[in-house]
Amino acid sequence: MRIAINCRSFLLKNYTGIGRYAYNLVKSLSEVDKDNEYWLYVQKKYFDFKRSIPRVPAANFSVKVDWFGQGLSKTLSPVDIYHAPSPDFISIQNAKIIVTVHDLVYKTYPDGHTPQTRETTEKQLTQIVDQADRIICCSQSTINDLKQHFPVKDGQVRLVYQGVDKNIFYPLNDQAKELARQDLAKRGITEPFILFVGTIEPRKNLQNLLLALSTLKKKNKFKGKLVVSGMKGWMVEGLEEVIKKFSLSNDVIFPGYVSDDELRALYNLCEVFVFPSFYEGFGFPIVEAFSCGAAVITSNVSSCPEIAADAAVTVNPYNPDDIADAMMRVFDDQKLKTVLRTRAVNRANHFSFRKTAEETLAVYQEVIQ
Repeated sequence: MRIAINCRSFLLKNYTGIGRYAYNLVKSLSEVDKDNEYWLYVQKKYFDFKRSIPRVPAANFSVKVDWFGQGLSKTLSPVDIYHAPSPDFISIQNAKIIVTVHDLVYKTYPDGHTPQTRETTEKQLTQIVDQADRIICCSQSTINDLKQHFPVKDGQVRLVYQGVDKNIFYPLNDQAKELARQDLAKRGITEPFILFVGTIEPRKNLQNLLLALSTLKKKNKFKGKLVVSGMKGWMVEGLEEVIKKFSLSNDVIFPGYVSDDELRALYNLCEVFVFPSFYEGFGFPIVEAFSCGAAVITSNVSSCPEIAADAAVTVNPYNPDDIADAMMRVFDDQKLKTVLRTRAVNRANHFSFRKTAEETLAVYQEVIQ
């Protein structure tokens, strides 16, 4: 088979989420499949130094750069399969089309997107459902959302869970933890701390997490800080108002985007990782935290309980008191914390990018039969 994969999701240096998925999918496919020919499609302009051309050390992988915006069909020679690892407009002829749909957040949480973004995404997904031979979804929750909003054909959708890079996210030994403490201290982060990881936007539910933190402070249940690791997204102004209103300015640290080494350190050293998102298609931070052996609290909605299973405490994300109560349980019950950390590592073993690649390859083989 000749398989083309669109690599736009991980050309930027600071990729997260979908970019991490696309990069690790390509990397893992190069490890599990030596028989088929892969072409990595890249759109890049001359003198564009923000985007880097992917390098895959495998003889059956090559890069096809679209320097002049000619599009898929003109850049690629005939291929058997075209895979878009994230929704995009499809413009390729005489190929089986596979698209990965990660979430339908623009439907379920429309306030976090501009009208133009919602309109573009609606057009993309309408075309995808109409033309794609297979749609890969990263959770049953996303499959349910897709079927609710679009006329998906029988047999068109496949569930393929995403993975976690265990070369990056793993439990640290005592010596490594001490070095990690020293590195985090340079950023002003010391233990104990509560950790949140994700783009700072309304659906991530940071406002209710801040209200829960305020409750902990009032009850004198936690003397540490909340570390919010992530880049700013949409509509973040309301958080500043909450921080000011409840006098939390000295209790919250925003380090912004952190390196993989720093992120691993944060997951390993946090008192608890709290991820009270209103909506997730998969929830990479949950699995990353699991892989580092963190005690996790997450939402009981969308894909979060599906991914977490019994390895996390789940809460009603719309109730700040429920979030606060869960944190107090973890702080006060050392046995519960130990159980959560053990279950976390075990649950992380269910998710690997090698498995993601093998199951994706099976989808490729299926559409060619």
